[in-house]
Amino acid sequence: MTPATDTNIYSFDRRLLARMTGALGDSKTIGKLCGELGQVFTEFLPDIFQSETGFDIDIAYSGFDTGLKTDLIARLGNGVALCDASLRNWCSDFTISCDSPVIITLMEALLGAPPTAIEEPKPRTLSKIELDVATMVFDKIAEVLKSAIGAAGGFELQLGRPYNATERPAADPDVEDVHAACINVTMGIGPVLSTFSVIVPQQPLLKTNVVLPKGVGHGRKAKGEWGEQLEQQIRRSAITLEARINLQSLTLDTISRLQPGDVIPFQDAKDVHVEVNANGRELYVCEFGRAGAKYTVRIKDTHGSENDILHHLMS
Repeated sequence: MTPATDTNIYSFDRRLLARMTGALGDSKTIGKLCGELGQVFTEFLPDIFQSETGFDIDIAYSGFDTGLKTDLIARLGNGVALCDASLRNWCSDFTISCDSPVIITLMEALLGAPPTAIEEPKPRTLSKIELDVATMVFDKIAEVLKSAIGAAGGFELQLGRPYNATERPAADPDVEDVHAACINVTMGIGPVLSTFSVIVPQQPLLKTNVVLPKGVGHGRKAKGEWGEQLEQQIRRSAITLEARINLQSLTLDTISRLQPGDVIPFQDAKDVHVEVNANGRELYVCEFGRAGAKYTVRIKDTHGSENDILHHLMS
């Protein structure tokens, strides 16, 4: 045998190794599986969304992409929400994405805005409350996906908390990336047409037996409950409040000469008037006070009803 030297040792082709071990398929096979899953989404998601929101949401398969999983997710851009998921006996790590404009539009529609009157928003990072809406969207997408996967005992679906693409941690350089497929499906509501995608490693995808779901959405919640769920999500969301107190008017000359230790009196002489706001919206009229070691404000009046305040916080 010829002894090994630096000149006759060659690294094994990783793509060939992936193909030999079932981690990389040919385009025709991958395309067929992606198309079958896309067709399932097309047939079942519109009915589920319409039943639970009351809105006609158009769903259509729009092709697939292949590549390394990290690259496929990066190509989606920063204006998407992501959700990492696993399904026992099928895939331990796949990702669902959804363009932000359709999430923003759906939230506005659920809060009462006619879908046809909503101007198409630009892609952007989503707020915490908007991510709560994305949670419900991802849940329905995953429900249909699970029903279409013929995995024995694949009943345990785990969905992570949705997050903005800008918050995705950098890939671990010590962990080898996997070949994946990105199943793209358009989702339209009113004038807004966006895309959601399912990014799944090719190894479990190649072993998938796509089945026509039976009874997807059986036992669905009553129409309009999404709106109730959204309101509950809003009620549980943490909101940062700010209090503004008017100080005594001073001349510019006096202000320019203020030094540490100088005192500026409140404008009000007795009950100090305080305006409390969140997200730039005035919520309460309060008076300044103190309870023990903490300074406080006592609510004296509100800017509108409970529903008005909820809509203010969401707009």
